[in-house]
Amino acid sequence: RKTTASRIKTYIGSGGLASQQVFTSSGTWSKPSGITLIKVYVTGGGGAGGGCGNSSYNYQSGAAGGAGGTAIELIDVSSVSSVSVTIGAGGAAQSANYGNDGATSSFGSYCSASGGKGGHSPGAFNWAIPGGVGSNGDINLTGQGGGGAAEDTKGALSAIPGGNSFFGGGGGGEWSANGAAGTNGGGGSGATSNNQNKTGGAGGAGIVVVEEYK
Repeated sequence: RKTTASRIKTYIGSGGLASQQVFTSSGTWSKPSGITLIKVYVTGGGGAGGGCGNSSYNYQSGAAGGAGGTAIELIDVSSVSSVSVTIGAGGAAQSANYGNDGATSSFGSYCSASGGKGGHSPGAFNWAIPGGVGSNGDINLTGQGGGGAAEDTKGALSAIPGGNSFFGGGGGGEWSANGAAGTNGGGGSGATSNNQNKTGGAGGAGIVVVEEYK
């Protein structure tokens, strides 16, 4: 396996960007004619926010979901014709329960990225929810984590948004409303509501972007 530095030296004579393919659902990447090098961005699904149920405790909250991780890799495809692409689903929204984790995305056996974790319920204050992690890429990024409700000195609550992935997409936090869903691998936000049944937002599905070079 070549290091990133040696790859740069190997491909210094390659042509510029010729085309791009974007996958938002699982499928197969097929190499266009003349392409010898690709750069892939693989992002896992976002975690769902935790729900918030009725409770005898004041200011119960659902924590926001973490974002999917991202792997970025340069790949010599001069002798490759196609690669299987898997897109990780975002975590499903839950009512008054822990949010579901996001699923892993991958580009064949080259690289992958795990999904963000789902938010806890009740989230409590400052409860950190981890993001996913890229694996086997030249660059491996961790998705931004989610969190619980934030309380100021006067006891007022604010809702924490879901974590952002490499592509952004974290859902907004809500007060006395369901959490907003994440997009593009971002985590859905948990609802922060005083003794009300609210649902955390769903996590955004993963994404794979393939830049193609001649």
